[in-house]
Amino acid sequence: MKLLIALYFYILATIQLGLLLGVYHYYRSQSAVRPSAYWMGSLVVSISALAIFGTGVLTIEDVSKPEFNFTIANTLFYVAAILQLLFCRSLNQPISKRIEYAFIFSVFIFIPFFEWMRIHGTFEIRTAVICVITGSFFIWQIVQLREKRKSTPSKQLMYLQYATTAELFFAIGRLSVVVASGLTIRQVEQIPQFLILLTIMQIVMNTLAYIAIGGYWSERIALASAQSQTENKEIKALLTERENLISSLLKANKTAATGALSASIAHELNQPLGASQLNIQFLQKKLSEGHLTAEQNQEILAALLADNQRATNIIQSLRSIFSDGKIGTEQIELDELIESILKITKPEIQAKNIQVVLDLSSNSVINVNRGEIQQVLLNLINNAIQALSESTRSSRMLQIESRDVSGGVQLLISDNGGGVPNDAQMHLFELLSNSNKRSGMGLGLWLCQHIVSRHGGSIRYEDAASGGAQFTVFLPSTQD
Repeated sequence: MKLLIALYFYILATIQLGLLLGVYHYYRSQSAVRPSAYWMGSLVVSISALAIFGTGVLTIEDVSKPEFNFTIANTLFYVAAILQLLFCRSLNQPISKRIEYAFIFSVFIFIPFFEWMRIHGTFEIRTAVICVITGSFFIWQIVQLREKRKSTPSKQLMYLQYATTAELFFAIGRLSVVVASGLTIRQVEQIPQFLILLTIMQIVMNTLAYIAIGGYWSERIALASAQSQTENKEIKALLTERENLISSLLKANKTAATGALSASIAHELNQPLGASQLNIQFLQKKLSEGHLTAEQNQEILAALLADNQRATNIIQSLRSIFSDGKIGTEQIELDELIESILKITKPEIQAKNIQVVLDLSSNSVINVNRGEIQQVLLNLINNAIQALSESTRSSRMLQIESRDVSGGVQLLISDNGGGVPNDAQMHLFELLSNSNKRSGMGLGLWLCQHIVSRHGGSIRYEDAASGGAQFTVFLPSTQD
């Protein structure tokens, strides 16, 4: 009888060990979606508990007075149940340090408590107490799983809930047999066969629960992979739309003016989409090598989303700029928009050793198209950066000011670079003004003027007091 019972525990420990080894290599190769530490820890502890308990059964003489190794095994079973419960709770909300400390403290309470029962209690009392404790854990676990499944349906979590319900059923059955039998059990041979069957079935259901949790992790990996493929398709669609847009512009307009505009549009779109393509190649390389960390994954995804949004905004702006439809506007704070653009240009500003001076005193909210005004400001700031990079001055300064004026907001962008020659200032906002690099960058100052005019504002150029260039943009508070 002892050998048979011990064999049951060894077999279940071997099955759980096989599950652990099966996911270990996969665990090391995955960086985007890591398995829960609570689940992995619970599985490791459960394997140890089964092995120690099985060994204890082989050496036990008096069931009512077992050796100390039974305290160790039952403590490990208790810890494994806690970790599995924490995993289920973590599905709905992060586990706070207070809860973790509370369960750790409960372990230190459980050890002397069970040791006291081992010495002074009976087999029946110990079995009843363990059934009550694990049964309460199972109920709490089922509640957490039901709550998670309401918000996020999952077949694997459904299987886990069924396995946990079965564990609860067998724990109640064990408690009922112990209470109803009224026997005083001292030898392994005296344990009712039905009680042994219920105990083994409870551990089998626990093993199935671990398998279901492993399936849930695989399910999350599949969803993450599908999401990555969807994002790649969206990027390819943006690249295709970019090519179609440029091709349509070139075919529809054969003039030199339209050709120059199309080339500058292609340059503008190539920046965010080219960056996206490099990030995708880097992501694919790291995924194939299995060396992608969670921090790198989040950083790359954030960069992809930002670049895709920039490309989308450019395309949407171009569509609306050359149409007679209404401008899609929203209320924005100009100072917040300026700060977001400076984050985009920060690497180049630092590389060129440019000092940025901000005097953002405007408190007004303006009603404009965010994407179009962003393109205007980005173009003006990029022009200033290029002018400063060509300057021989030791101190390079980019100054941005905003102030409230009657009827709207005034924005001044100036630099202490070389400025614009007098003969080029008269044609500065014309489409074919290529007399200097400043007017030929990005979408060009002609398009900046076109966008500002569509918003009922104005843009003008004047020499800055520091000897460089200064652009003054006025935007009204409301749009007709």
